[in-house]
Amino acid sequence: MHKFHTYDKILSPIVTEKSTNLSEQNKVVFKVPNSSNKKIIKKNVEKLFKVNVTKINIINKHSRKKISRGRKVKVKGYKKAIITLKKGQSIDLSTGI
Repeated sequence: MHKFHTYDKILSPIVTEKSTNLSEQNKVVFKVPNSSNKKIIKKNVEKLFKVNVTKINIINKHSRKKISRGRKVKVKGYKKAIITLKKGQSIDLSTGI
């Protein structure tokens, strides 16, 4: 069995207009590996950021084809996790881990 480091299960935060609006509802959005599940993500977020996670929603963004400069290009898919934190807690994404 392959042993994962805590940082391997959370790839990067996703900072978009929609995810910024979700931060008002104590929600944070992260890009996660395709092999991760809710239990692993919850354990790692609580360990890394020292917060209490109440709920996790996972969304699979499938790969798709797009035309760029007259050529067909494949855009790689990914998995993202929307993490709801306990009321009053937050994760500051502007600082490093």
